[in-house]
Amino acid sequence: MNSGSGRTIGQVSQAYALVRSHPVDPSKWQVRYIDLTGRERSKTFRRRFDADKFLIQIEAQKYQGTWVNPDQSATRLEDWAQHWMATRVNLKPKTVASYQSLLGVHVLPRFGSAPLDRIQRIQIEAWVADLASKLSPSRTRQAHQVLNALLDAAVRARFLAANPAHRVALPRAKQREQLFLTPEQVLQLSKATPDPFRALVLVMAYGGLRWGEAVALRTKRIEVLRGEIRVAEAMAEISGALHFGPTKNYKARTVRIPEFLRQVLKHQIVTFANPGLDGLLFHVANGAPLRHSNFSKTFLQPAVEAAGRPRELRMHDLRHTAAALMISTGAHPEAIKRQLGHSSIKVTMDVYGHLFPSDADKLASALDNLYRNSQTLKNKALCLLRGRESNSQPTD
Repeated sequence: MNSGSGRTIGQVSQAYALVRSHPVDPSKWQVRYIDLTGRERSKTFRRRFDADKFLIQIEAQKYQGTWVNPDQSATRLEDWAQHWMATRVNLKPKTVASYQSLLGVHVLPRFGSAPLDRIQRIQIEAWVADLASKLSPSRTRQAHQVLNALLDAAVRARFLAANPAHRVALPRAKQREQLFLTPEQVLQLSKATPDPFRALVLVMAYGGLRWGEAVALRTKRIEVLRGEIRVAEAMAEISGALHFGPTKNYKARTVRIPEFLRQVLKHQIVTFANPGLDGLLFHVANGAPLRHSNFSKTFLQPAVEAAGRPRELRMHDLRHTAAALMISTGAHPEAIKRQLGHSSIKVTMDVYGHLFPSDADKLASALDNLYRNSQTLKNKALCLLRGRESNSQPTD
């Protein structure tokens, strides 16, 4: 079988491709072809049928642009991972640290020495099952996510023809129950919190900021007169070090705040904030930023206990509370999405959609009204009947 499509890459002809008897062992068949890099390659088969089939596949891949260089597909996963991590310029430091941890602890010990094209789906499925028996569903899914991203990148770079980790069955992630506070409970919690941090509780419960956004607030981003907070920065703790950077979705936003919160923040700036426009609103006694674990243990948990709230309450639940309070006022999902800084309205509805009034609520209310109306009509009919009976009684 000969192939001569006449395609060229640069100055290299791609027309040369053939199947012939092996020059050393005539009982076998040899495929010879020019790859897309201009290199001549060959492969030997016992049967002519297999040789012809291989050549057809190679020529089809070259024509369709799906051909993979065998030298590149033989790259070990650990070498590819090193290259991949070095080029992830779009990731935040916290995400980079998380990926490195997942790679070092879970991915590379299992697949690091394997060539990319030798990693099979059945091996990945067994690996996921093993992780699921030892780790939480969330951590298992994260480990798979990193491996899947690595192999996806290899496919895009033409180091692999397909990603064997794609659509592997994963354990279902357990959703933590959201906790919500009423306005009265928020007030109780803020009063139980030490003075320098009462405003932090109220900002998160009525502004909907994330923890990292709230503790990164600076005086210059509080517009008391206009009733606005400019959320343009977030803080993250990575391996014990604190990093200030962009918000979760890399977008700054303006959060509108109610009148009472303006006064609370004005007092916070005057009384507790670090000096200067760049001063942090919330900090520890020496002026250093707040660390989540230390704050939760030292200040939040005692306040939660004093306010009679569940021990499981986290600062992030105040953000949930903000969403619930906004929904209770009848706010439109788009307005809530902007206030919370979600990347899309779908995220807002996925997380908080169950809190919005639904058609099922309207249906239940309508059915209740029908029932109550029927009871009213029944009572009226009974009264009318009794009245007639009393009128029909003989009188002395």
